Amino acid sequence: FEAAEIEEGPLGYMVEDRHLYAAFLAAMRAEPGITHLPATTVTAQEAGPAGIAVTLSDGRRLAGRVLAGCDGRQSGTAQRAGIGRTGWGYGQAALVCAVAHERPHGGIAHQFFMSSGPLAILPLTGNRSSIVWSEAEAEAKAIAALGDEDFLAVLRPRFGDFLGPVTLAGKRFSYPLNLTLANAYVGPRVALVGDAAHGVHPIAGQGLNLGFRDVGALAEVLVEAHRRGEDIGAAEVLERYQRWRRFDSTLLALGMDAVNRLFSNDNPILRAARDLGMGAVGTVPGLRRAFIRQAAGLAGTPPKLLRGVGL
Repeated sequence: FEAAEIEEGPLGYMVEDRHLYAAFLAAMRAEPGITHLPATTVTAQEAGPAGIAVTLSDGRRLAGRVLAGCDGRQSGTAQRAGIGRTGWGYGQAALVCAVAHERPHGGIAHQFFMSSGPLAILPLTGNRSSIVWSEAEAEAKAIAALGDEDFLAVLRPRFGDFLGPVTLAGKRFSYPLNLTLANAYVGPRVALVGDAAHGVHPIAGQGLNLGFRDVGALAEVLVEAHRRGEDIGAAEVLERYQRWRRFDSTLLALGMDAVNRLFSNDNPILRAARDLGMGAVGTVPGLRRAFIRQAAGLAGTPPKLLRGVGL
């Protein structure tokens, strides 16, 4: 896939979490409407006809019109609102690290599909790349327990030598892979955002992008409702957010699930089918551009904030 095939610029950007996290914290601290409560958690929430209140672990209570649950795959917000989840594990775990290499990557991302799971090589600044390497759980656990040099000895044959010798450029991490979808994105005065609504396989790197779309859509819905004089926590207002985001994110999550299942095996029939499909994508320009636009987050109607348009 080449960015030159579309008019909107690069397919995407790789941003290291440490920089993104610092930027988020700086923006929140600069916003007078956001109160910073370090080492505080929510222990209870109670929705009523006029608003919703949360009780904090230090005994304080906060109240508002709507509660946005942005608290991850094990969302306490969703659990307290009685929103269940549907999902399954993949029997895989991701091994994540950054590596330095001799040759420049040219801003190109690579994804190698192996029977045990995909290996993504994602460009960072300089001659560095981020590795997201999926393996069967038992194998991943054994690899994660290795020392750095032994870890590299297992990685190098899979990575290849197209970027020259590789060395570790930071800490290593590992986490289990699963799919988890909230059975509803909204509840009484509650809206779920990001992984609280949908936890997807990292095969296409779309988890964070889906979360950004949720944030943009919820902000747009609430701002427009407020301007019309509506109660921003009313069920009919939050339902607009759910209608906007639930189908899109569920479709993408199940699509990534299908791609992972299709490629993470050695079944000869499936191998022939996926080779045929990849060949079609590679030779039909319109189909290829559709995949590029979907991966770049340009399909459909993105929220205004993701298009650089103010609310």
